[in-house]
Amino acid sequence: MTIELVGVVVFGHHGFLEEERRLGQRFLVDLWVDVGESASASDRIEDTVDYRRLAALVRDVFAGPERLLLEALAGAVADDILDRFGAVERARVRVRKPDVVLDPVVEYAAVVVERARV
Repeated sequence: MTIELVGVVVFGHHGFLEEERRLGQRFLVDLWVDVGESASASDRIEDTVDYRRLAALVRDVFAGPERLLLEALAGAVADDILDRFGAVERARVRVRKPDVVLDPVVEYAAVVVERARV
C-alpha cells in the first residue's frame, strides 16, 4: 500500500547560490511511502504512518541545516522517513523548486530520491 502526500509547501534557506540561502525560497515536496497492508485490515493508525508526522518531518528537514543541492534535501527526507517510521518499507521523495530562475523559463526543477529497507 502506498501513502501519498503531494505538494507539501515548505520554505527553506537552501540552494547552490548564496542569494538563495540568504533570502530563502519555497519548495514543494511530494512523498510516496510504501507500508504493509495491515492498516487496511486493522483500521489502526499504529499500523501505518500518520500523515501529520510525515508533514512535520518534511518541515523539520527544511528548517534544519542549509543544503546546497535538491539531491541532499530529498535524500535527507527519505533517510529520515526510514529512520523514524518502522512501518515504512520504501520511501520515494520528490523535491521541486518552483521559483527556479533559468533561461529559458521552466515550470520547476526537481529531484527524485528513492530509498528502501535492506
